[in-house]
Amino acid sequence: MTTHYAGFRTVPATARQDTRIAAKAKEFRYAIGVDRAGRATADGHSPLDLDAAWTPEHLLLAGLVRCTLQSLRFHAEPLEIDFVANGSARAMVTRRPDDGRYGFVEIDVKLDLELDPAPPGEELAALLAKAERDCFIGASLKPSPRYRWSVNGTAL
Repeated sequence: MTTHYAGFRTVPATARQDTRIAAKAKEFRYAIGVDRAGRATADGHSPLDLDAAWTPEHLLLAGLVRCTLQSLRFHAEPLEIDFVANGSARAMVTRRPDDGRYGFVEIDVKLDLELDPAPPGEELAALLAKAERDCFIGASLKPSPRYRWSVNGTAL
């Protein structure tokens, strides 16, 4: 006897089967180019002619500050918080004690914000923590950057 089943058949999972479906993470891809004269382009656009004083280490620190502020903007917009900001970063490179190779051993970021409106205590702390956590560059660095924030003239 032949039977034809037209629908989907479901079979209960056994205790040994993993029935979770892995969600595919978003991917963000970036590309830069540096020509023989040292000019950099972002994704083939906007040539940036950097003075020789801009080392790769300086560029990484500039990227860290910009990334942190972009992350803050991402989290501030849904809360209808507007801001202006400036920032700076300092780092030390020396031999790392764990592997003897030269690399960053300290990274400090200072960000001064004027928020409008400024959220109250715990909400502000949560917003700044999200800005730190979701900066891709900061999350990629070892050691992790140390952040100091000043909001509307008050150091936190």
